[in-house]
Amino acid sequence: MAFITLDTKKLKLNFDYLDTLFKKNGIEWTVVSKILSGNKEYLTELLKFDIKTISDSRVSNLKMIKSINPKIETIYIKPPAKQAVSNVVKYADVSMNTEFETIKLLSDEAIKQNKIHKIIIMIELGELREGVMGDDFMAFYESVFKLKSIQVVGIGTNLTCLYGVLPNQDKLIQLSLYEQLIEAKFKRQIDYVSGGSSVTIPLIFQNLLPKGINHFRVGETLFLGTDVYNNRPFKKMKSDIFKLYSEIIELIEKPMIPEGELGTNVEGEEFEFDQKNIGETSNRAIIDLGLLDVDINHIELVDKTIKIAGASSDMIVIDLDKNRKKYKVGDLIEFRLDYVGTLRIVNSKYIEKKIRR
Repeated sequence: MAFITLDTKKLKLNFDYLDTLFKKNGIEWTVVSKILSGNKEYLTELLKFDIKTISDSRVSNLKMIKSINPKIETIYIKPPAKQAVSNVVKYADVSMNTEFETIKLLSDEAIKQNKIHKIIIMIELGELREGVMGDDFMAFYESVFKLKSIQVVGIGTNLTCLYGVLPNQDKLIQLSLYEQLIEAKFKRQIDYVSGGSSVTIPLIFQNLLPKGINHFRVGETLFLGTDVYNNRPFKKMKSDIFKLYSEIIELIEKPMIPEGELGTNVEGEEFEFDQKNIGETSNRAIIDLGLLDVDINHIELVDKTIKIAGASSDMIVIDLDKNRKKYKVGDLIEFRLDYVGTLRIVNSKYIEKKIRR
């Protein structure tokens, strides 16, 4: 059975590194835990750290977090669906919002639950994902401030996730100015200017982060040690917290070229083969992992002497060539994963989750 491991010691090293960096620069931050897909064992290990607030994009994951630590502050980090409003108020102390009608529903539900629900209003700065347009934000805030049981605690923005629009000093200064305008006009304090995410971290090192940006939401860099802005690992962080292992279930020397008329495979792909390999053979290993679990474009073989030959729904074929390392049936093939690869594997109910301490 394929399984993934999480190295808690390396994760703690990454957490401490980021926590020190943010404290040094007067920044509060929330851990984005969606990569853990609500896995109780993994979340329990994470919540052993000195985490003040944790964020997720699934209400069910926030429910799991609250069951482990009811006192920790939770943030729902996407605009709530109307059908989810009741549970958002129940399990999220804070939510990120862009639609007045939804915030009105949150207000009504918060009154029912005898709570004050906090919100961060997201502003559009060019990524064209979630966010109120700049021309509308003053009127939007004015309407929201009139609602009962709603406390506006922040203004935020999202960049990079959809089209790859990178954060820069000008965009983040603009976000800070929006916050200053709101405070000046409505005489309301806005605690958080949430302009930071994993991709924004390099701006701290370059002294390009505006002083007004005081809140970060970080997932990928914590769990993978990734400098998202430059698409490379941070030198002082661990990039191999997660590792994927899959067992060889068949290993046979076979022809390099398939026989018969070729159509399309399970993904609708067509293949062409180098005819000079006709009559040649290689050792082909099948592992118990497939497209149902992972996109092969988001995993990387640790052993660089072998390569992925192809994949179907439940199996991946590895070309071992001459099998110089003497792999055999029952041996494990090891993979590194990027963010999307990790997200999908952890979310697969067919992959066993293990802790490495």
